[in-house]
Amino acid sequence: MPGRNDVWNTVQKPSSRRALRAAVGGAALALVLGGTAAFTALDKDVRLDVDGSPRQVSTFAGTVGEVLAAEGVRVGEHDVVAPALDAELEDGQDVVVRYGRKLELTLDGQPRTYWTTARTVEAALEDLGVRAEGARVSASRSQPLGREGLAVQVETPKDVVVVADGAERPLTTTAADVAALLAEAGAAPRPQDVVTVPVTDRVIPGLRVQVVRVERTTATEVHPVPHGSRTEPTGELHVGERRVVQEGRDGSKTLTFADEFHDGVRVRHDLTGEVVDAAPVEEVVQTGTKPKPVPSVGGADGRNWAALAACESGGNPRIVSSNGLYHGLYQFSVSTWRAVGGSGLPSQASPAEQTYRAKLLYARAGAGQWPVCGKRL
Repeated sequence: MPGRNDVWNTVQKPSSRRALRAAVGGAALALVLGGTAAFTALDKDVRLDVDGSPRQVSTFAGTVGEVLAAEGVRVGEHDVVAPALDAELEDGQDVVVRYGRKLELTLDGQPRTYWTTARTVEAALEDLGVRAEGARVSASRSQPLGREGLAVQVETPKDVVVVADGAERPLTTTAADVAALLAEAGAAPRPQDVVTVPVTDRVIPGLRVQVVRVERTTATEVHPVPHGSRTEPTGELHVGERRVVQEGRDGSKTLTFADEFHDGVRVRHDLTGEVVDAAPVEEVVQTGTKPKPVPSVGGADGRNWAALAACESGGNPRIVSSNGLYHGLYQFSVSTWRAVGGSGLPSQASPAEQTYRAKLLYARAGAGQWPVCGKRL
């Protein structure tokens, strides 16, 4: 009867079924007619497309899942099956299986993991909406995407500006980081150069990066060393006299500097060393200490000038009267002092000069210039 194992086994292959139908007839055919009709209704011809490889399959399976199991097609949670695994299988039906592939995509430095049924890198990127036009892709776009999956890096084009070596250059680049961008622009920094953005930073749209070229050099400069001067007292010269006994001469020294230039402009000039090439020679000047001789004034030298000074000023050469009009040993007025050749104030002159000017005044006008004290002369 239909459903028994021996009947199913007998008609399992289409060639055996046709031989059986040709060999039997009459009562025998009538005997199995009912069972054969049921068998034929259970047998189905389906088109199975597994990941782009189609084939015809004859099966007794009742669902899509059963026919896949019978054909040894194993599917996982990321695979796509149409119709669904629990869908009832019909004769002449198309069953499609697409295997899921793991795509580890790093897009502009951002890693993501996707599952896709695309079978090439290009198709996978299109499915994910990644615009690969002009982008740098780590794998060939036509590379097959196997069931084992693939890791792909994509850098999309970005508009940036690089400033280096006196030029500003707008660029469109797919470089991943600043170091790669500068290398692409022919502006790779040297170890001593300064970059306004860390070279490990990722390139982003609108980035502006400047490379400052740094040069460090050593420079020398020759500078004068000014000579000093000192004085020596000597009794060989009169007061107010001087003579140079050693001429002064400037020396010289060499200074060493560490210079730093940024794009050709010096920004540091640090002194690092100093060497005296020629020592300066000190100037030596002698100044006289011997009192000057008091000039002789005829008719006045024999007078008692000390007595006159004691009477007029108490012998104080710096004294000034309370009304400010009379000065020094002999209480000169400023006008009288200048009349006998004095300069400045009488109280600021030396005692010898004050006595000399008093003698001149006496020679001109006599002792009456000192109405009270003149008699002491």
